[in-house]
Amino acid sequence: MRNAVAALILFISPFAAYGEDEPAMIWIAEGDTNLVYLLGSIHMLRERDHPLPNNVEAAYDDAEHLVMELDMDDIDPVAALQFLMTKGILDTGTTLGDLMGAEMYAQAKTAAGEAGIPIELLDKSEPWLAAMTVQEIMMMRIGFKPEYGVEMFLTAKAAADGKPITGLETVEQQLEFLDKLSIETQKRWFLQSIVEGRRMAMLIDEIVAAWRGGDVQFLEDELLHDMHNYPELHKAILVDRNQSWVNPIMELLDDGDDYLVVVGAAHLIGENGLPDLLSQRGVRIKRLHESLR
Repeated sequence: MRNAVAALILFISPFAAYGEDEPAMIWIAEGDTNLVYLLGSIHMLRERDHPLPNNVEAAYDDAEHLVMELDMDDIDPVAALQFLMTKGILDTGTTLGDLMGAEMYAQAKTAAGEAGIPIELLDKSEPWLAAMTVQEIMMMRIGFKPEYGVEMFLTAKAAADGKPITGLETVEQQLEFLDKLSIETQKRWFLQSIVEGRRMAMLIDEIVAAWRGGDVQFLEDELLHDMHNYPELHKAILVDRNQSWVNPIMELLDDGDDYLVVVGAAHLIGENGLPDLLSQRGVRIKRLHESLR
């Protein structure tokens, strides 16, 4: 599940051990007249993961505008739920077991039982939605919640400060990326989410610690390594989306204001990560505390 969770939700205790120069996952793109900060986020965190690294707050304070994957302060939850039900719920008469096939469903059922997840509750879900549901259950069991994630934290600050938020895509677009995955990829993703879900609980502290410390190599090894075994998933949720975001981000450069762009940490690392793609387009970009390329 390293790859699956990393793309959708990407610590050491106590947090007081972190210093003021803790870099976190921040890049800086330099225009002629402004800066665009790229912050890699973890969408779900624990209460004890706060306060966030000081540099996150510093980048937020310096930016006049906040840009996220979604326009977090303008989401219609009813419309989003309706779209999710339309795309993620199976037609009458079809079950998750029907799509999975007897052998794969038996494996999933056994693993779900061992993990304490009643797989029957997922029987009307498309495999991609079942995979996301399992991942969220696993994360919430160990204390991770969206309200403690980077996006929700910064959204609350922006609302209080009157700082505008815009989005790179819509909820509908995000769900379409998943719904268009082949059934075979969805099935493998769902099965892996259950089988390897418990390992995520053991790995997550290291991932959050690496995120806080800006340890890109560790994150590449742990989050992207297995993605090559799932080329369709990797392309749909990372590569294609990154490429679609490059032009909108470049359009922010040379504005009169500075911007903070917040996307999942997996979008900023490795080949075809946003820093790599922007650099290929001639943008001067650096990691925090590094010299400009």
